[in-house]
Amino acid sequence: MLVVATAGHVDHGKSSLLRALTGSDPDRLDEERRRGLTLDLGFVWTRLPGGAPVAFVDVPGHHRFIANTLAGIATAPAVLFVVAADEGWKPQSGEHLAALGAFGVRSGLLAITRADLADAAGALADAREHLSGTGLASIESVAVSARTGAGLDTLRQRLDALHASGPPPDPAAPVRLWLDRVFTADGAGTVATGTLTAGRLAVGDELELAPQGRPVTVRGLQCLGAATEEVAAPARVAVNLRRTPREAVKRGNALVTPGSWRRTDSVDVRLDADAAVLPAEPLVHCGTAMTSARVRPLGRSAARLRLRTPLDLHIGDRLLIRDPGSRLLTGAVVLDVAPPPLARRGAAAARAGQLATMTASTELSVQLRRLGMARRDELRAMGVRIPDDGAAPVPGAVRAPGTAPGSSEGVVAVRDWLVDPVHAAGLRARLLDAVRACGIARPLEPGLPVTEAQRELGLPEPALVEALALGQLRVSEGRLYTRRDRDPLPPAVGEAARALLEDFRAAPFCAPTEGRLKELGLSRGTLALLVREGRLARYADVWLPHDAAGLALARLRNLRAPFTVGEACRALETSRRVAVPLLEHLDRSGLTRRDAAGRRTLTGD
Repeated sequence: MLVVATAGHVDHGKSSLLRALTGSDPDRLDEERRRGLTLDLGFVWTRLPGGAPVAFVDVPGHHRFIANTLAGIATAPAVLFVVAADEGWKPQSGEHLAALGAFGVRSGLLAITRADLADAAGALADAREHLSGTGLASIESVAVSARTGAGLDTLRQRLDALHASGPPPDPAAPVRLWLDRVFTADGAGTVATGTLTAGRLAVGDELELAPQGRPVTVRGLQCLGAATEEVAAPARVAVNLRRTPREAVKRGNALVTPGSWRRTDSVDVRLDADAAVLPAEPLVHCGTAMTSARVRPLGRSAARLRLRTPLDLHIGDRLLIRDPGSRLLTGAVVLDVAPPPLARRGAAAARAGQLATMTASTELSVQLRRLGMARRDELRAMGVRIPDDGAAPVPGAVRAPGTAPGSSEGVVAVRDWLVDPVHAAGLRARLLDAVRACGIARPLEPGLPVTEAQRELGLPEPALVEALALGQLRVSEGRLYTRRDRDPLPPAVGEAARALLEDFRAAPFCAPTEGRLKELGLSRGTLALLVREGRLARYADVWLPHDAAGLALARLRNLRAPFTVGEACRALETSRRVAVPLLEHLDRSGLTRRDAAGRRTLTGD
C-alpha cells in the first residue's frame, strides 16, 4: 500500500483533489463541510491503475491548525504537495515544506491544482525554486484540475510509479503505531487508527500503549474498511483494542512492541538550525505526539531536550521543534535516547564535544564504540541493529559488523552483555595489572578474588570478569591467577615448602611441630597458601602431604578389620594427634566407617 499525506497552503484545493481522485470526501466533520475548510485530519483511499491501494491523509492548510497538520505529515512515508496555479507559493506552503524537511519526508509528488483557472507554468516554476535544496527537490510534478478532471490520469500513473519505487518494508521491525484518531465502535469498543510505517500487526498481538505503559491486546484489525487478520507496513490500519476504555487512549499515544523502544523524557539531538535560535521552552512533535520541553544547548548544533511527556524513541528518529510564538519550525535527529547526567562542572562542555562528532548510526559497532558495553535488550530498545539477534548469547567473540570472517576484532558477548572490542582490550589490560599488583602487594595471596576484580573494573557482573580473563589469566575457585611456568610461590616460601616435603619423604605421617614450622618460617598464612597451591593438606591443626589420605588408605588395608585408633597409629607410624583428624577426614569422605565401639572398617573392603 502507498500512504500519502497532503500538504500545502489553505484553500489550494487539497480536499477537492482527493475527492476527485477517490470519490470520497476527506472532510468528515459537519463544520468542515459547512465552512469549506479542513479543520482536522481526513482519511480516504482508492486503487491505483496497477491495482495497488493508496491511502491519503488530508491535513489542514490553515496555520491555526498546524498541530493537526503536523500529526498528519509526521507519519506519512510520502507527500502530495499542492500549490494552486492561480495563487502560487504561499506562507503555509513554506511552513508545510519546513515541517516535511524536519520529519525527513523525501518522497512524493508536486501537484499544481486549479490548472483550469490559470497557466500552471508560473506556479510550477515558483514551487520548484522553493523546493530546490530540500529533500523534495527532485519529486515529479503534474498539473491537474479537480473540476474538469484534467491531469488526474497522469497523477494516478505517477502515484503508481511512486508506489513501485518505494523501499521494501521490513516485516521484522518493531511496531510503533502513532495514533491519529480514537473512537468507539458499536459492539467493538475502543478503536484507534494510524499509519503503520514498519513491521506488522496481527489479531491477538500483545502490545503496549505508550507512554502510559499499559498492556493492550489487538482484538481486531481493519485496513481500508475491511476486516483482516494481519496487516504489514506500510498501511493505514484501524485497531480494535480489547478491554481498553476509550478515555485511556488519545491522539499522540502509540501502540508499540514491548521492550523494543526506549521510553525517555531526556534526549540529546542534533539540530537542523543554530541552537541559539531555539526558545527555552518549545513544543516538540514526534509522530502524532506533541509535548512541551526545555532546551539546553550543547554547542551550536546540538541540544538536550527535557520532555514533559516521555516519548518512545530510537536513535535516528526525527523530531520537530516548534516555537508557537515565532512559528519557527526546526528539525532535529535523535543522537542519544539515554544521555548521561550533566551534574559535574565542565560536564556540559565535555558533552558538547562528544555530540559534535556523534552520529545517529544504529550500527552495533558504532554504538558499542560509544558506550563501551551494554545489554542486548538495552541496545535493542535504542534501535541498534544486532546481527544474528535471537541467537543464544554465549561467552566468546562475535564478529563485529564490517570485519572479515575469522577476524579477532569482534564484539565480546557474555550472556546478555555485548562489549566493544577496544573497550574489552582495555579492560583485559587493567585486569592483568590488577592481578599482578595483588601478587606484589599480597604475596601470600597471589590470587585476586573475582568479586574484587569486578569492583576494580566497575563491571556489573562477575561473569564479565571471567570472560575477560580467558586466554591470559586462569580462574580457580573464584580467584584470578596469572599464567606462568615459574614457581608461583614467593622464593622464601618455596624453599621452606621443599624442606618440609623432604621431611615427609622419610615419614609422611610425621606432622611438623610448631617449632619445626617456626624454624622454616611457615606461618598459618603461608601454610594456607601451600594448601591452595596443592603442596599440603590440612586436617584440623595438622599439616601433611597433599596425598596423605591416599597413602593412609594403602597402609590401613593391611590391617584386619575392624581396627582401632591405636592400630592405625602403629600402621601409619604416627601419634594420635595426627591419626585422629586424618581418620575423621576419611570418615567424612566415606572411605572408612566407624562403629559404635569406635573401631573402623574401610568401606571398599
